[in-house]
Amino acid sequence: MALRVGCVAAPGRARDNKTGAWRVFKPVFDPETCNRCGMCALVCPEGCVYETEEGTFEPDLDYCKGCGICAEVCPKKSIRMEKEEK
Repeated sequence: MALRVGCVAAPGRARDNKTGAWRVFKPVFDPETCNRCGMCALVCPEGCVYETEEGTFEPDLDYCKGCGICAEVCPKKSIRMEKEEK
């Protein structure tokens, strides 16, 4: 597929294009305080948050854009946004 002038990636969702490389902030999840409600996974616009075998939640940083919506909706404040070290 040829890209048009002005495009740096083909259109699509983050699942189609790994977008984690240009993130400025990343979510850091604290499994100790997580109440396992799943709100973070529910509201993630890219579907990057998944449930682990232990029942807690983690982001897939290859696709996470660092929007912070997960941290905003977490009722236990178990997610903090941290400056990305590159």
